[in-house]
Amino acid sequence: MRIVDELIQLLGVENVKFDPEELEKYSHDETSGVEGHIPLAVVFPTSTEQVSAILRWANERRVPVVPRGAGTGLSAGAVPTKDSIVVSLERMNRIVEFDEENMTITVEPGVITGEIQKIAEEHGLFYAGDPASSESSSIGGNVAENAGGVKVIKYGPTSFHVLGLEVVLPTGEIVTFGGKTLKNVTGYDLVRLFVGSEGTLGIVTKIVLRLVPKPKCAAVLLVPFRDIEDALLCVPKVLSQSGVLPASIEFMDKASSEMASRFLNESIPNPEAECHLIFELESTNKQSLTREYIELGEKLMQMKALEVYIADNRTQRMKVWRFRKAIAEGIIAFRPTHCMEDVVVPTANMPKLVVSTYDIARRYELEVLNFGHVGDGNVHVTFLKPDGMNDDVWKRSLERALEELYRITVQLEGSLTGEHGVGLKRKKYLSMFLGEEEITIMRNLKKLFDPNNILNPGKIFPD
Repeated sequence: MRIVDELIQLLGVENVKFDPEELEKYSHDETSGVEGHIPLAVVFPTSTEQVSAILRWANERRVPVVPRGAGTGLSAGAVPTKDSIVVSLERMNRIVEFDEENMTITVEPGVITGEIQKIAEEHGLFYAGDPASSESSSIGGNVAENAGGVKVIKYGPTSFHVLGLEVVLPTGEIVTFGGKTLKNVTGYDLVRLFVGSEGTLGIVTKIVLRLVPKPKCAAVLLVPFRDIEDALLCVPKVLSQSGVLPASIEFMDKASSEMASRFLNESIPNPEAECHLIFELESTNKQSLTREYIELGEKLMQMKALEVYIADNRTQRMKVWRFRKAIAEGIIAFRPTHCMEDVVVPTANMPKLVVSTYDIARRYELEVLNFGHVGDGNVHVTFLKPDGMNDDVWKRSLERALEELYRITVQLEGSLTGEHGVGLKRKKYLSMFLGEEEITIMRNLKKLFDPNNILNPGKIFPD
């Protein structure tokens, strides 16, 4: 094939894959129910200059290019389109610089997020971007999707921690935005534009991340509730009235905790509870931390919690978090035909959103479980295909359920996706949340950076 031959000439045979069996692995990410195309080839650049050469070549020949990180995405954003090549950034995995004095770390996009956290911790610092997939997702993918995670209410999403970017544009030019400074209003904020652009405007090749001092003490509270509404109603009260800003407030309904328990082969405390909340508190000293979690625990008991379990050492904290982080793995293992959504609403509107999902599931004869980041209003509503349901019935029922879920989300002043991105999976619903003018502005930005529409085409925008 001429394209493969040219890529081998450009990068060397060791950096190009074209065997059909190997190509299949790059035809999908972790999104359930979205089928992609087998790419023409997968290329593995090891430098910014190689990325530039690939994009310049692709732009001249009008060959679609799909950037890919670790393949852990949940929006089909890295799924190949027809007659495209995949640019895998997994071999660009170097730590470029650790700057302890300025509390920054500069990395290539293929570095696994958990590795950044470990390096920072070794120096008494902390990388606060903490997606649930941190042990497997790459920082480039986190930047492309503006990943959220379990500590957004205190530290913000990925965009809050990105100070600078090196980017290769679709036409091959190498540009740099931002740097190491915490403040920068010199021109437009193009760093924020590229973070969350889902690989449609350019390929990020270096990332300057902000680090913060590592919290000295932490405690996790596992809090079961008999009633889901009681649990969700207490969250905005805790945030506005307690005087404490938790690092995390997570939510698991009964079906989610049962899924995690099954996957881990462990029982969660109060398994009969309709839901569990997880609070993580951080402090500079043990005394203030103890005072805060005792006061918070008392308030939660007044707000109809069944019990408050306190984990104030690392082993206990990790045990609690294992339940929350095992939910997605359990879904993949035991219920592979599913649809995980990523809707987000103002925190006070969470009870109406979550309760409505059970009604939707009943009406369309689906199963549903809910979990997510209740502290920032982001819930992963996950519809499950019931055993014995015909595939065609599942697809029709799911489409109706999704349309209703999104209508309710709009009514509750919410948005289509909080952290997973639009990609291929959600693009046909974009116009439910954005007006024609907003979509036109975004299309024009795409055309400005990518005049020949070669970079991750067909993503985000409705056909």
